[in-house]
Amino acid sequence: MFSQAAQRARGIGRPRMVWSAADLHAIGVTDSVIRANLAADRWQRCGRAIVLHSGTLTQHERWRAGLVNAGRRSLLTSFTAAEFAGLSGWERPEIHVLGPPGAASVSRAQLPLTLHRTSLWPVPTLGGYRCHALDGALLLAAASFSSSRPACGILAAGVQQRLIDAKALQQTLRMSPRLRHRRILLSAMHDIIGGAQALSEIDFIRLCRRAQLPPPEQQRIRRDSLGRRRYLDASWRLPGGRLLVVEVDGAIHLSTKRWWDDQLRQNELVISGAVVLRFPSVIVRGQPELIAVQLRRVLR
Repeated sequence: MFSQAAQRARGIGRPRMVWSAADLHAIGVTDSVIRANLAADRWQRCGRAIVLHSGTLTQHERWRAGLVNAGRRSLLTSFTAAEFAGLSGWERPEIHVLGPPGAASVSRAQLPLTLHRTSLWPVPTLGGYRCHALDGALLLAAASFSSSRPACGILAAGVQQRLIDAKALQQTLRMSPRLRHRRILLSAMHDIIGGAQALSEIDFIRLCRRAQLPPPEQQRIRRDSLGRRRYLDASWRLPGGRLLVVEVDGAIHLSTKRWWDDQLRQNELVISGAVVLRFPSVIVRGQPELIAVQLRRVLR
């Protein structure tokens, strides 16, 4: 049976299930109550954290346990903070936590914890939660890659998924002079602010620049026959007045529904008189010269 204090511990907010021993003591849960519930397998330990159930931890409970094990001043950061903020496609099994200078190393505590330290303390947090603000968390995640390509990709994803303003992210990047890949990230942010919404689109804009092609308009808005807003990856107005549209297709475009939607979208563009070229993202990266040749032929 739970004591009255233990029941209070379970009932604060939406049942908060992960606590430190000190926090349980502060609401009147004694060591004897903690030991009894652990011995009866009603509760469980996760390193220094005490979980008020014996089942599998949810993702948020794992994060809370990671914070308990990392200390009172720790914050979720990097990939974990980005996932907390809603970023999809960049999830990691490790729990990334941020601490001030001199923060003690943490044991694995049955959880894959990764500790980051920063001399810029305190750091901005996300909505008052123990979570690094998204701009700082994304930059920390980007700097963890050995290659600049995925580093640019995660910044583009944060903007594309409407989680952060591109100019705010660029400003934070400018204020981080020692960040890994900084020069290339600044270049990528310039393209993102210009309209590139994905890493494949950034690659395409750079291809145009290297091939000395006229810069396209990015993310031009048009209405289809049903009045829906559509965004074009890249487009040019040809001398005769026709519109040249380029669509860069990543792997997601191979799904059956997306493929059919793309065909309908292309048909609408052709019916309206546009010239449409489609390029797989792998060709944009691997054989850019082929794309440059076709674009020059049309742009002439």
